[in-house]
Amino acid sequence: MTTPRDLLFVALDVEAGRTPEHGELSLALAGAELIDLLDANALGLDGDRIVPGFRPAVADRLMDEAASSLDQQPPYESVGDWLWRRGRGLTASYLAVLEAEGQLTRQGGGRWKRFRTGELKPADSPDRRAAVDRLTSDEPVLTALVAPLGILSEAAADPPEVTDEAVATVLGAVDDAVRELQFERQRRALDEEAFSNIWRGYDGW
Repeated sequence: MTTPRDLLFVALDVEAGRTPEHGELSLALAGAELIDLLDANALGLDGDRIVPGFRPAVADRLMDEAASSLDQQPPYESVGDWLWRRGRGLTASYLAVLEAEGQLTRQGGGRWKRFRTGELKPADSPDRRAAVDRLTSDEPVLTALVAPLGILSEAAADPPEVTDEAVATVLGAVDDAVRELQFERQRRALDEEAFSNIWRGYDGW
């Protein structure tokens, strides 16, 4: 199992109404990939710049894609830029792979409907149980990744401290990116509401 897969399992396993938006989850998945690649010595950080390292053999297709897409030339890519580039559509990619493997099952709806997070739930499997155990044991990395997604209870909202500086840098960038996306979504919603209110004033035209 990989951290991105564990993250997706626990994000889909929450109660109704708390499943994160695809965009926020995609950013966190991209951060989880970086953390696993750090652990595999496939990259290092110079400040917030991602420096490619040893290229390991990776059995997981999406993790292999992540490793192969690292910027190989200086000045290299910042962690934040990576999250936005790699994260685009990443939730849908992981959903498709895990559903094809039988790790996810559909909860109603037609077979040909577009992916929406609420339609898919983890099957009862050893991988899913291991991911839940990792979260409930307050494992620092996974707990920190899910914290900005808003799926933890109030009591668990303060994740344990991460002592590895590079991992902490990635987690901080994930938190910043998720908050930025949430802010932008709220701003657009307010703009659209204001525009609608203007046009309601012209209903008599």
